[in-house]
Amino acid sequence: MEPNSKHKALWGGRFEKSPERFTQEFGASLPVDKRMWRGDIKGSIAHAHMLDAQGILSHEDVVAIVDGLEKIKAEIDAGEFEFDINDEDIHMAIESKLIADIGEAGGRLHTGRSRNDQVATDTHLYIKRLSHVLAGHLLELRLTLIDVARKNFGVVMPGYTHMQKAQPILFSHHMLAYYWMFSRDFKRMTNAFEAADILPLGSAALAGTTYPLDRSFVADELGFSRIYPNSLDAVSDRDFLLDFTYACSVCMIHLSRLAEELILWSTDEFGFITMDDSYSTGSSIMPQKKNPDFAELVRGKTGRVVGDLMGLLVMLKSLPLAYNKDMQEDKEGVFDAADTLEDCLRCMTGMISTMRVNEGRMRQGSLGGFMAATDLADYLVGKGVPFRRAHEIVGELVLSCEKEGRTLQSLTVEDLHAHSDYFKEDALEAVDIDKVVSKRTTVGGTGHSAVENQLEEAEALYNLDTELLSTF
Repeated sequence: MEPNSKHKALWGGRFEKSPERFTQEFGASLPVDKRMWRGDIKGSIAHAHMLDAQGILSHEDVVAIVDGLEKIKAEIDAGEFEFDINDEDIHMAIESKLIADIGEAGGRLHTGRSRNDQVATDTHLYIKRLSHVLAGHLLELRLTLIDVARKNFGVVMPGYTHMQKAQPILFSHHMLAYYWMFSRDFKRMTNAFEAADILPLGSAALAGTTYPLDRSFVADELGFSRIYPNSLDAVSDRDFLLDFTYACSVCMIHLSRLAEELILWSTDEFGFITMDDSYSTGSSIMPQKKNPDFAELVRGKTGRVVGDLMGLLVMLKSLPLAYNKDMQEDKEGVFDAADTLEDCLRCMTGMISTMRVNEGRMRQGSLGGFMAATDLADYLVGKGVPFRRAHEIVGELVLSCEKEGRTLQSLTVEDLHAHSDYFKEDALEAVDIDKVVSKRTTVGGTGHSAVENQLEEAEALYNLDTELLSTF
């Protein structure tokens, strides 16, 4: 295999031969980390300004460096920058071009820093950006859930446990359950932002540097709220990536749960919702089909993001301090998790905002499954019957209805009285679906007044979180 002799690596002084083409490509991270170019240039400019302020580099050199970096930024923005695999990573790609453009001054930029703290800084900056973007998409989804809950307020649907009909609830209540899940995801995402909001630059390779660097200056320039107090930890810490990818994974779990319900609800057997054509596909052979493919993709992509988290955890397992080349594998899965989650959040927001809620089918479904049984038992308790005995009486009543093919709503007072003398005329109200729902007025319950209060609480939290995100 021929050695790669196109140009000598910036670290090549110790070596007599350049890497072979295969090993160069095998060891390169440029295809993955080139997306961090903005942060790399931003970090380099801040580092240059600090070197100027500290008198480590001449002002003339720093002006040339900053002007050169701004030129490279414009070239990348315009799509005119040629990325070369020989440069290994985004840091060396930019530095090589800088040296080629401005000469020796470009080679002075690396004074007082290592690729170890440089790549860590770029990654921290990028995760802060990704966390902010994803938190914004979570806000959009949460607002959509609030809107759908308000638009369909009063719609009654079956609630389930074990995928068996349990008790009737408001559809708005069901939507708000996901609102609170995604609110917790928003919190996890902002926590990931805060975990990444710490500056590694100035730690050099692992032990710090003899140059009089002003790390606080750089932290202020780059918008970091704090600085790593330990240089070993600074270059080897990837906890913030774990926090971020964990936040992505949990959010995908929540999206997959919602996707599964949308898939079920859109079946002919349920018919609770109708997916918009723009979020459905057809069949190449069956003309009647309308498939919830995009909800299925959200469900399927969950395993991919969870796998990204597992890969990162295993990669970090047992790594000694400080930096190891293994850690080059820390980004691809994280970026994939972020990209996947962003796509899924956008897709879910679109599906929820455009689906049609079929109120009639939901109400029809609420009349089956004997879902007022608990209320009948509570009725008997109110008449002085011990709950366990009331449970047994209503259980026998349900069994009788099941054998006769009847619903609780079809029963007469006489039918009820045949099972217990405690049933009176007002017992019929206990099986009225709307009253069954409306009576659950405890905080967090599905009753109309409780859900209205919950909606107001959800809107207030949405406003607070929107304001919070604007401060990041």
